[in-house]
Amino acid sequence: MNERELQFRLRVLQAALLAVAAVFVGRLVQLQLLRGDVYRLRAEAQALKRIVVHPVRGNIYDRFGVPLVENTPAFTVSVVPAEFPLERIPLLATLLELPEPWLREQLREARRAAPFVPLRLVRDAEFRHIAAVEEHWTELPGVQVEIEPKRHYLTQLRLAHVLGYVREVTPRHLEQLGDRYRPGDPIGHSGVEASFEPFLRGEKGYRFVAVDALGQPVARFNEGRSDIPPQAGFDLYLGIDAQLQQTAEQLLEGKRGAIVALDPQTGEVLAMVSKPDFIPDSLSGRKAARYFPRLLADPDRPLFNRAIQALYAPGSTWKMLVALTALQEGLITPQTQVFCGGGFTYGGRLFRCHHAHGNVNLRRAIQVSCNTFFYQLGLRVGLERMHQYGQLFGFGRPTGIDLPGERGGLLPSRSFYDQRYGKGRWNEGGRVVNLGIGQGELSVTPLQMAVYAAALGTGVIRQPHVVRAIYNKRTQQLQPQAYAEYPVPIRTELLELIRDAMYDVVNTPGGTALSAQLPGIAVCGKTGTAQNPHGQDHAWFIGFAPRENPRIAFCVLVENAGSGGAVAAPIARELLRSFFFRTSPELVQLPPPQRSGNL
Repeated sequence: MNERELQFRLRVLQAALLAVAAVFVGRLVQLQLLRGDVYRLRAEAQALKRIVVHPVRGNIYDRFGVPLVENTPAFTVSVVPAEFPLERIPLLATLLELPEPWLREQLREARRAAPFVPLRLVRDAEFRHIAAVEEHWTELPGVQVEIEPKRHYLTQLRLAHVLGYVREVTPRHLEQLGDRYRPGDPIGHSGVEASFEPFLRGEKGYRFVAVDALGQPVARFNEGRSDIPPQAGFDLYLGIDAQLQQTAEQLLEGKRGAIVALDPQTGEVLAMVSKPDFIPDSLSGRKAARYFPRLLADPDRPLFNRAIQALYAPGSTWKMLVALTALQEGLITPQTQVFCGGGFTYGGRLFRCHHAHGNVNLRRAIQVSCNTFFYQLGLRVGLERMHQYGQLFGFGRPTGIDLPGERGGLLPSRSFYDQRYGKGRWNEGGRVVNLGIGQGELSVTPLQMAVYAAALGTGVIRQPHVVRAIYNKRTQQLQPQAYAEYPVPIRTELLELIRDAMYDVVNTPGGTALSAQLPGIAVCGKTGTAQNPHGQDHAWFIGFAPRENPRIAFCVLVENAGSGGAVAAPIARELLRSFFFRTSPELVQLPPPQRSGNL
């Protein structure tokens, strides 16, 4: 080979080496400069884990700032189904003291539905379970221990149906709420915990950590600068008076029924009790798994809020509405008298009164609760007018309280009877005779009766509400909530006449609620004894106090207890004693709310 040929081959080799080097340099430029960000993110994604940080749920306070519900930290053991080997199920079940078949089924379902979403196995875990998991950490890939807030109830009172409770989100919730919740997330299931869930829950945060080959965290990513902190939920300030609520709960202990107390000037709920009830604290943490099934199986239905969901005939508490209808329409005057000989015969049937009252006018008829007077007045008023004025006082529809599950009751109309019995196949006279004393198909809730009592005392229907204000933690402002109100279209002098009669019920000899008298307080009220086809009569007492510028309106309903004057009125007296004769703390002051004109 001559020198010239050798030089040629050397140049070819150099060119080839240069070309190879150029290819490598170009590829490095592409990988590190042009697409470096893309590949870096891919590499980091295989070494990073995003951990959800649950927000602290908003606190709940009463009208005086007394804390009712706060949060306390609790350990939760979770597992990422896709990262956990199935052969380790026996070990994990033993460490957490869980049934192995149950754990296997949970993991199987989670692998199918959401394999990369942590599955919560034990909430509010005991320390021995956490210690056992930590001891076997390397053998349990995908298992993680988190600190989550749980609800903590701070007072002796229950306030069960007002506060409600928090439990894991259900499949129905997940269908309705989309991506906002994941399986295992907490959500309010009743009370204000449910109706104000969007404000209370807060927003999730995220923590990014580097993980090893087993998926276990080994270091914070980017020293925590990439983390997204959670946003705490907003706080609620209720209209509830904690001391009055506790008194109401004690007064109804061992009974079935409801007590509702309102501020008639604002519509705020001062107290709301439904018995039987439940212990909210037992639905928080590890106790809930045993307690909740017992509640569901209880025949007394402690989860049922009788104050807003149970329907009863109002009995004689309905008589003021019939009287106002007749007065406003000019069908009678305050001097109109009716003779009561112990009953009233209509259509060949005797409708009984509980006494023979002789000649009574309207005021006296309310004071002694004369059925005979109101049987005949019901006939004069008629079904159409009674339905019309019942609607003016809010009957036949929900009040709009800020609690879930409220029922509106039944305010019978001509179309209702036509549908039930057939057009022309029912007798209006016989129906309105019974409706005149609050019996028949008419049904109401205790809350509706408290709103009605407040309207009789003030002349205004105000939307009842539990929440006074929301504390916005982002703006650090207390935001009062706006609620509707409208005046009752009844002449003032007629309302005054009814108030006088209700005063007589409690304070004048012969009144049916003398047992509700409270020295120094002008209590106005009306008893009711509602017939119950399924057992003993229900006892009602509604009213307001004092007579001028009332500060409290109330309804007491005790199931299967008999006379309203004998049973419900004394309960109301003790409730009022607790309200008026004590040293009250200072009310949390709010900016004036903007009120709307219609319910």
